[in-house]
Amino acid sequence: SRVLPQLSPAPAPQASSVQHRLVVRDASSLQILQLYTCLDQIQHIEWSSDSLFILCAMYKRGIVQVWSLEQPDWHCKIDEGSAGLVASCWSPDGRHILNTTEFHLRITVWSLCTKSVSYIKYPKACQQGVAFTKDGRYMAVAERRDCKDFISIFVCNNWQLLRHFDTETQDLFGIEWAPNGCVLAAWDTCLEYKVLLYSLDGRLLSSYSAYEWPLGIKSIAWSPSSQFLAIGSFDEKVRILNHVTWKKIIELDHPATITSKKTIVYKEVEKSPTVDTERLSFPPTRALANSLFSTQSKYEISQVPVSLQYIKPVADRANPKVGVGMLAFSADNCFLATKNDNIPNAVWIWDVRRLKLSVVLEQLCTIQAFQWDPCQPRLAVCTGSSRVYLWSPAGCVVVQVPGEGDFQITSISWHSSGDSMLLLSKDNFCVCYLQREEV
Repeated sequence: SRVLPQLSPAPAPQASSVQHRLVVRDASSLQILQLYTCLDQIQHIEWSSDSLFILCAMYKRGIVQVWSLEQPDWHCKIDEGSAGLVASCWSPDGRHILNTTEFHLRITVWSLCTKSVSYIKYPKACQQGVAFTKDGRYMAVAERRDCKDFISIFVCNNWQLLRHFDTETQDLFGIEWAPNGCVLAAWDTCLEYKVLLYSLDGRLLSSYSAYEWPLGIKSIAWSPSSQFLAIGSFDEKVRILNHVTWKKIIELDHPATITSKKTIVYKEVEKSPTVDTERLSFPPTRALANSLFSTQSKYEISQVPVSLQYIKPVADRANPKVGVGMLAFSADNCFLATKNDNIPNAVWIWDVRRLKLSVVLEQLCTIQAFQWDPCQPRLAVCTGSSRVYLWSPAGCVVVQVPGEGDFQITSISWHSSGDSMLLLSKDNFCVCYLQREEV
């Protein structure tokens, strides 16, 4: 199994694992700060919210080990024994660890301060069954009892049950709090198009369903201001609900042909570099060899109408590549980025203030991931190549990651300061530092 490196939540170190070893580096210099040796192969690592502790989960052995950066000699070991372990995470206060046992029989809450243990029974095995409010005060847990779905809301400072209520779902698929912590969204399996919105005390505020029989919801995203809830569907549309009436305010289509002249289409093009024959030398230098055999990539603005590559899904296979599977709001609430799986090489960027399509990025390869800068409207995109693509309202840029070999970027993680980001491939990672302009 592959463990992804993690940047600390605070502007502090970075952690990665190699088999049994946990390596903690300085995020600015990549200098090694600490080395820890675990009992078995690490399958999951996670920082505490204050970056003082880091947990390493070894699911195969049902063990979690916790290390302290302030006191390198201190460590903690949690053994779930015969109950097994399938998931482990921190609570928002960074002093409690939530372990989910095999077959989702229970969630065990371990306290590092008092060494006390609490149990939460019947957690549901779904995509997103545990959700914390942004301020860390409350936790919602999806549950399954007697063939029926429930949600329990707990107070995180003492783990007391605040509310417990059943949901009007056939097969609850996920839950997510609004950033302001006032509304909890719960959505049904893809076979049933239904989004339910609950208040903190368990009251059903609203229920939304766009249609009945085809496949339904594929992805969901709250805006940072909690004013909008974007719902990506299998019918290749995004529907945006408002926070006042919880009614739909607009549908955003993803057609294969862009016709509006107000939409800017950036197309990635690849060109082989021209080399001056007078500069050739044998054997060629490494820099010259890299320039000879590598291709350069850049963006060009396409003239509308533009036809995008459209893939017709195979209907008789499970998990068809159809519908809006990725969507995310920018940190300033001004833009929404989406990806329609039928058009795998394009990123759609919508202007939330005007509710219009602003930009389309047409890439040469399939979009693997994208993520917004946490401090400004700047989107980073990767396509499984050795390049990272950056968009902002000022324009687009292609950044070639220097290095030997084939570094295929499959995932991106921004630093909380927005000054750097982690680029991950299957076996390697690197940190990309972005320079700020002097004012």
